[in-house]
Formats: sequence, C-alpha cells, structure tokens
Amino acid sequence: MNLENFLIVAAIIFAIGLYGAMAKRNAITVLMSIELMFNAVNITAVAFSRYVVPQALLGNPETTADTAARFLLTGQIFSVFIITVAAAEVALGLAIVLAIFRQRSSIYVTDVAELKK
Repeated sequence: MNLENFLIVAAIIFAIGLYGAMAKRNAITVLMSIELMFNAVNITAVAFSRYVVPQALLGNPETTADTAARFLLTGQIFSVFIITVAAAEVALGLAIVLAIFRQRSSIYVTDVAELKK
C-alpha cells in the first residue's frame, strides 16, 4: 500500500459521507454521514503522517528517536482530537434529534424549519 491508495479510499469515503449529508432527510443518517467524513479526514491525516517525512528529519541525520517519534505521530494526535470532537458532535446532535422527535414525532431534517412560530 502506498499513499495514493489511502488517499483514494479516503476520498471515496468522504464523497459517500458528503452525499449522505446533502441528500438524505433523516437526521440520524445525516449524523452518520458526517461521521464518515470525519473518518475520511482521519485516514488522510494518519496516511500523511506515515508517508510524508518532515524536512527536519531529512536534514539532520543525528536526530534522536524521541524527536523523530514526535514528528511522525502528528497524524495520530490529530486523529484523536478529531475523534473527540466527533463524539461531542454526535452527543449534541442526538440530543437535538430527541428534542425534535418529542415535539414533532419526526426525525426528518426538513421538519426542523417548521419549528419557527
């Protein structure tokens, strides 16, 4: 596997998520599609972290292993932050969906516009 393969898979997953977020009416499906897009970004971040060597490591051959590990784990660290934000987004989104369902007995995104009085 090389970098291009990971980027192609991530682009396909992101496109599927984008389609689901734009075309679907069900709020749960929209939230799942947003999660797919977050996962595509995670794949891209980890792939770039693995396959792209920072310039600081190429220029200095005496770089210690600790410094090298710090540079090479940035994609994984960004992925952990993205997963944390995604978990908070899903918790908040499901709370909003439950509140709308209790009021309207529907979880369609188009019914949210009808909440204005």
